[in-house]
Amino acid sequence: MTDFSHIKDGKASMVDISTKKNVERTAIASGEIKLKKTTIQAIKNKKIEKGNVLNTARIAGIQAIKKTPENIPLCHPIPITGIDISFKTKKDKIKTTIKVKSIGKTGVEMEALNGVTTTLLTILDMVKSAEKDQHGEYPTTKIENIKINKKTKTDLNE
Repeated sequence: MTDFSHIKDGKASMVDISTKKNVERTAIASGEIKLKKTTIQAIKNKKIEKGNVLNTARIAGIQAIKKTPENIPLCHPIPITGIDISFKTKKDKIKTTIKVKSIGKTGVEMEALNGVTTTLLTILDMVKSAEKDQHGEYPTTKIENIKINKKTKTDLNE
């Protein structure tokens, strides 16, 4: 059962995790960006004006993961012990999957999701000019299917 004793007078507060023990924690999250087939080809052929899209998106994802508590007010700052970001390019979309690891008292789901959304937003930022229609709109571009795929906790003493 979830303990809501940290909520005082309806005001937000950070959950006290001081009595929890350190365990190894992982979270895997993913999401997709739907793009024009011509944009996908331009990414593959390294023809995007701003540079290497997937390398830039990977770096942006790593930065976002490390800065999650700065973006989400009640998120605990936690030590990140590992980050793995992968991309799968399909004919009209790019899927990113991110695995985040930590040893600590709270999970890394928010870090993984923050990494996914920032990675996808970075891809969009880099390919905007290729995605625009004649009116300057993005009628076929979509960021979708953002989700937590898996989370684990492993006791370090077992």
